[in-house]
Amino acid sequence: MTLTKTTEGGLPLAPPSEPRVLRPRRAAPADAVRPTRAEVNLAALRHNLRVVKRCAGGSRVWAVLKADAYGHGAPAVARTLERAGVDGFCVALLEEGVELRDAGIRAPILVMGGYYGSAHGELVAREMTPVVYDRSHLEGFARVVRAGEAPGPIDVHVKIDTGMARLGVNHTQIDAFAEELARFPEVRVVGLMTHLACADADSEAETALQMTRFDEATARLARGHGVRPEVRHAANSAALLRGEATLDVARPGLAIFGVSPRRIAPDQTTGDAFSSELVQAMTVRSEIVDLRDVPEGAPVGYGALFHAARPSRIATLPMGYADGLSRHLTNEGVALVRGRRVPIVGAVSMDMCMIDVTEVPGASMRDEVVVLGEQEGPLGKDVILADEVARAARTIPWEVLTQISRRVPRFYREP
Repeated sequence: MTLTKTTEGGLPLAPPSEPRVLRPRRAAPADAVRPTRAEVNLAALRHNLRVVKRCAGGSRVWAVLKADAYGHGAPAVARTLERAGVDGFCVALLEEGVELRDAGIRAPILVMGGYYGSAHGELVAREMTPVVYDRSHLEGFARVVRAGEAPGPIDVHVKIDTGMARLGVNHTQIDAFAEELARFPEVRVVGLMTHLACADADSEAETALQMTRFDEATARLARGHGVRPEVRHAANSAALLRGEATLDVARPGLAIFGVSPRRIAPDQTTGDAFSSELVQAMTVRSEIVDLRDVPEGAPVGYGALFHAARPSRIATLPMGYADGLSRHLTNEGVALVRGRRVPIVGAVSMDMCMIDVTEVPGASMRDEVVVLGEQEGPLGKDVILADEVARAARTIPWEVLTQISRRVPRFYREP
C-alpha cells in the first residue's frame, strides 16, 4: 500500500520541487530603521585607484572585489572604479562575477577560485575569464564548446603554485599540465598568474624565490609547449606598493579600500605601512540608544566582564558581533563620541555593545558614535583605522572590513 503524505488538514502535500538558490539580501539604505550603518566614500576609492595606478607604472590594474568588495558592496564599488578607469576586476567566486554583470559592469572579470561546479557555460555566457589549474577545469570548458554553447577556443588564465601550496599547478609539474592542455584545443591560455605568500614580509627573499619559479614555469611553457600568454600577473597590494612583481597586471585588493598592508618582521606581527597616501573608504557609525549611570563596582554586560572603577556613565549602541564588531573588542576596543575616544566596556553582544562616556561632557541620546573611520565633533577630531581595530581584535584588517555584515546597510557618499 502506498501512503500519501498530507498536511495537518488532510490535504495532499505537493511533490517536492527543485531547490531554489537564493542569495542573501543586503540591507538597503531605504529600509534602514536602526541607526547603525556603513558609509563608503566614493572619492576615496577613486583616490586610492590613482595611487595604485601610479605605483603600477604602465601595468594594468585589476581591482580585487571578492567578498562583496571587502565588505564595501561590490556593485557600487565596481561602478565607481569602472567609471574611474580601472582596467578590470578579479573575484573569487563565479557568483560574485554574476553579481557584477547583473549590475551592468562590462569591464573584464577574472574568476580566480576555480570552483565552477556545472556552471562553466554560464561563466562563458557572462563573458568572464576563468582561472584553471586542473584537468577537470579543462574538461568542463571543452564540453561547453563541444556542445555548441559557445564558440571556441575559450580564453583562460593558468594559475601556477610557486610556493603558496594552496591552489594552482605546482611549478614542478608544468610540463605534465601543458601536455593536458594540448589535449583540449577548445581552451586557449591567454594569461598566467601566481599568488604571493609573503609580499608583506620584512625580507623580500620569499617573493624573489616565487618570482624566479614563476619565470621558470613561463619559460618552460613557451620553450617546450608553445604556450605564450598575453599577460602575466602576481602582485597583490603589498607587492604593488613595494614596487615588486607588477608584470603586465597588478591585482590590488586592500589598497583600493584605503588600507595599506604593513611590513611584517619575524619578531613582530606588524610594522610600518607601505603607503601613507591611501584614504580609508569605509566609516561605520551608530548612535547612542540608551544612557545610564552606574555606581562604582557595578557590573556591565554579559558575564560581568567589566566592573566600573568609579561612578560611570554607560551608553548602549545598537551594534554587536552579528554586525561585524568583533567580540574580541570586549574591554579592548574604542569608539568616537563628539570627537573624543571612549572605551568599549563589557562583553560585545550579538546586537549591542556598551561604551563608557563618563569623560564626554554633553554625551546625549542619539549622539553619533563611530567605531571605524573619522569623526569631528565639539570635543575634537580623531580617526579609528582598520589596522587599529585589527590589533585590538587580534586579527588582520582584511577580516575587520569583510566582517561588517550584510545586515548593516551601506550608504555611498561623495564628500
